[in-house]
Amino acid sequence: MSNLPGVRPAIPHFSSGPCAKRPGWSLQALTDAVLGRSHRSKGGKAKLKRAIDLTREILGVPADYRVGIVPASDTGAVEMALWSLLGPRPVTMIAWESFGEGWVSDVKNELKIKDMTVLKAPYGELPDLSEADPASDVVFTWNGTTSGVRVKNADWISAGREGLTICDATSAAFAQPLDYKKLDVVTFSWQKALGGEAAHGMIVLSPRAVARLESHKPAWPIPKIFRLTKGGKINEDIFEGGTINTPSMLCVEDYLDTLDWAKSIGGLPALMKRADDNAKAVADWVARTPWIAFLASDPSIRSNTSVCLKVVDPEVLKLAPDVQAKFIKSISAMLEKEGVAYDIDAYRDAPSGLRIWCGATVETSDVEALTLWLDWAYGQAKDALRKAA
Repeated sequence: MSNLPGVRPAIPHFSSGPCAKRPGWSLQALTDAVLGRSHRSKGGKAKLKRAIDLTREILGVPADYRVGIVPASDTGAVEMALWSLLGPRPVTMIAWESFGEGWVSDVKNELKIKDMTVLKAPYGELPDLSEADPASDVVFTWNGTTSGVRVKNADWISAGREGLTICDATSAAFAQPLDYKKLDVVTFSWQKALGGEAAHGMIVLSPRAVARLESHKPAWPIPKIFRLTKGGKINEDIFEGGTINTPSMLCVEDYLDTLDWAKSIGGLPALMKRADDNAKAVADWVARTPWIAFLASDPSIRSNTSVCLKVVDPEVLKLAPDVQAKFIKSISAMLEKEGVAYDIDAYRDAPSGLRIWCGATVETSDVEALTLWLDWAYGQAKDALRKAA
């Protein structure tokens, strides 16, 4: 094809999960992995404990909060919290994208909690967070990965709250500041902001969450894979590297490698700056590009990691919805064929559009190069549309 941009992203990985590996990553970084050995061996457990300790250090988790590695990625960590902690109080569920909607469905249809309030907003917006009842347990996502919308801060959470706050922070951790004193449960996965491998989750528990675990026995059976207590007390082993099930020690080594990289570049402040710089590169392009806009119209709630965009060209918007969707998918398909951007379609449940991962493991120069290719692909798609008319 003619008029190709003269610069290409060095790394074309802009997927919102699993996300790009850290700069300079290679399999050679994992040669110290404890392979062919039990994860409960001295060496295996030491690796797991180091992953917990480095996570705490880089994220600035308070000393009296517990940090543990749990099964099944962020989904497993959230489900563990919901099944183990909910029940004794009313629940406020806050949802503005697909994963928040999923937690609403689970609490309503699986746990069958009747005293439940749902605060909802469409993709690109936030509900009125001030309506969250501090006497209830509150479940919310900090950063909506599929909508590109995040909460501004935790000011809306009462310091004198009676209920617990359960926060799915999987695409916010390592990229946005989290106010732990307002959060009783924080969950995330290795595969999001640091580009780790899939299937491993993290759970952070406040002293208030631990007190709930030790005082509340859920009305439903708790599967072994969700059990955080033993004999009515918190299972401390989980927070010292003794995982509930068998983790991949190769994935553990990969996570450790990226944590070491994160620490070497300056820790959380440096990670957040990298994500902010990447998101700004997209914002600068959007500001000068008439055919594209952010899904979130309010800049103060836009994500700096999962950046979600929509096509606003009137010529495209007058097309039937299925034709619009096909047009937008043709853009991402062209970029994938050219090897310059992989997996940038909007999430399957979200409005048609593009989604660019801008987390800290992505280089700003690659984001800037991508914008040139987006303009090129859009021009190609428009030419094809006019020829078909």
